[in-house]
Amino acid sequence: MAVSVTGKIFAKISPVTLELSQFFANFLIMSENTKLSGSPITPLGDRIVVRPFLEAEMGTKSPSGIIIPETAKKEKPEQGVIVAVGAGKWNEHADHRLPLEVKVGDKIIFSKYGYDEVKVNNQEYFIVSESSILGIFTN
Repeated sequence: MAVSVTGKIFAKISPVTLELSQFFANFLIMSENTKLSGSPITPLGDRIVVRPFLEAEMGTKSPSGIIIPETAKKEKPEQGVIVAVGAGKWNEHADHRLPLEVKVGDKIIFSKYGYDEVKVNNQEYFIVSESSILGIFTN
């Protein structure tokens, strides 16, 4: 419905229309973030797609300088680089999304049992909820 005031046309926007436009704006931002990162997966809600650290990123020395042999690295790493982020959770009134505290490119450490493992095109990814992230590396 359009309203005319002194020859100018203004669109009457309902609250539902505003919510839908905000939803689609968030969706487009989320889609653009995923396209820019090159992730084959678009996460939903507060989910995040993480690429585990490569061997070179993990390092073969401990902080004290001890060389870590391959046999000692049996467990999967709970560390990685964020390659895609979701649009965030809806607030309790479901009228807008809460922004995530992490962004594409952040190096994170996450809970040992708080992720789902996915393999796409022979590349391993972890899908992690924001609440499972323990911290962001500062270096």
